[in-house]
Amino acid sequence: MSAYRSPYPVPGVVWASLPLPALLVNEAGRVLEVNPAAEAFLNTSARALAGQPVLDRLAIDAPMEEAMARARSNQAALNINDVDVTSGERAPVQCTIHLAPMHDNPGILLLILSPRELADRLGRSMGAKTAAKSAIGMAEMLAHEIKNPLAGIAGAAQLLSMSLTPEDREMTDLIVEETRRIVKLLEQVEQFGNLRPPDRRAVNVHDALDRARRSALVGFAAHMTIIEDFDPSLPPTWADPDQLMQVFLNLIKNAAEAAGRKGGTIRLRTFYDISLRMRRKDGVPAALPLNVEIIDDGPGLPPDIAGDVFEPFVSGRENGTGLGLALVSKIISDHDGWISVESVPGRTAFRISLPLAPKDKRKDL
Repeated sequence: MSAYRSPYPVPGVVWASLPLPALLVNEAGRVLEVNPAAEAFLNTSARALAGQPVLDRLAIDAPMEEAMARARSNQAALNINDVDVTSGERAPVQCTIHLAPMHDNPGILLLILSPRELADRLGRSMGAKTAAKSAIGMAEMLAHEIKNPLAGIAGAAQLLSMSLTPEDREMTDLIVEETRRIVKLLEQVEQFGNLRPPDRRAVNVHDALDRARRSALVGFAAHMTIIEDFDPSLPPTWADPDQLMQVFLNLIKNAAEAAGRKGGTIRLRTFYDISLRMRRKDGVPAALPLNVEIIDDGPGLPPDIAGDVFEPFVSGRENGTGLGLALVSKIISDHDGWISVESVPGRTAFRISLPLAPKDKRKDL
């Protein structure tokens, strides 16, 4: 079925750049056309969606047939606020639905989904970054001050152990072991403040992902199956390759630890999506079309911390430091990128969105 073309069409650039999922639906309730944001939301191409019943592809917790009939009969736009929407392949997302008839063709409806989660996540992300800077600054200062006395405690315990019986040495060994563990934690805290600015260059994200995959499989992820689902046409990003690999390793390690000893599957997925734009630190809006998802089939994030996992010292694991994801968030922020997470039992997906490398820098790859 060919896509609908209005005599007064929305300019192609505007349609393609619209950051919200948008669909054109005919009188029979079938999809005529979708924008790139809708393709990403439904995880399906426009060609595959064309001609499909829209309510077969979108499960909407609202009387949609009645709403669409009303919009057509009244020839007026209407909104349906705060309803759950899912494509069947993702957890329900709360959205406001906008329905508007095309005045040049009254039977055609424009359906736009406005997910609340995007605004909520961006707000949480900005708030988390502000809180993170304060927390990290204080923690870095305390870490520097605490490390020296800890070294003294460990040294004193080692000296004491030289004159103790084997039974008593167990206690001094415990003191040394615990002080070393605390020092390691403090070094992780200091790493936030000492992380150098990214040495950015044109980077093939697949190279960084492959390095991280191979490193993980011979270490902490040896019990996991890692699947690559790459878009081979993806252009390079503008990043520090070592820091980018550190991000991927941290996320793969989180997935492997969440699976536990039984193991599981980690899927590394890359794709191109032009719907997300963010304002850089210099105030210039920029697209983040390069997307990397690290998806696992583990138990999911604890609901009480799911919205705060990128903040320092928030962890869902016993004895977890809560610094790994905070460091990941800081690195991505330093790269003018964005990171988000969707998690339900059986599927946790961390998505990283990155900018393109400048055209004059891509020739080296």
